[in-house]
Amino acid sequence: MAQSSSPVSGVADRYAQSLFELARDEGSIDTVESELSAFQTLIDENADFRRLVESPAFTSDDQLKAIEAVVAAVQPGALTGNFLKVIASNRRLFVLSAIVKRFRALAAAHRGEVEAEVVSAHPLSDSQRSELSQAIAAYAGKTVTMRESVDPAILGGLVVRIGSRQIDTSIRTKLNSLKLALKEVG
Repeated sequence: MAQSSSPVSGVADRYAQSLFELARDEGSIDTVESELSAFQTLIDENADFRRLVESPAFTSDDQLKAIEAVVAAVQPGALTGNFLKVIASNRRLFVLSAIVKRFRALAAAHRGEVEAEVVSAHPLSDSQRSELSQAIAAYAGKTVTMRESVDPAILGGLVVRIGSRQIDTSIRTKLNSLKLALKEVG
């Protein structure tokens, strides 16, 4: 797997790998993944919590006290709660989203799954979702977990990302290719 040269991704990878190994040894990968997803949802939906996590203005003591309060209220498992306290005290809360993403990837790989990001112009129907999932599974040779999003700007078709591979059958891309081809002719 290709490693990013970003210092942030390196920090996130190390923390996620450590947490994953502890969760695997404890037999709690699914539980930790679920709890981390809940914290990611909290980051996404709560502006105050997002500010606490992302802002360098807070001291490590401020972040630790806040995380201790959130952990006391949410009551995740001991491993997740202690992990959050450690990254808060080490001033690494700003990489929490990257840690969650990397942990999910490690957990999926452990289960023999591959995650596919699917972007469509309109929400997929159940039959389309099922057919696409089967096609991606046949292509990847693994069980597929699809993460779907809707982007009307692609006009039609799909954009599917599996790891570092991207399959772009969107009408927007086809129109852009046609536009470039016409510029070369004219």
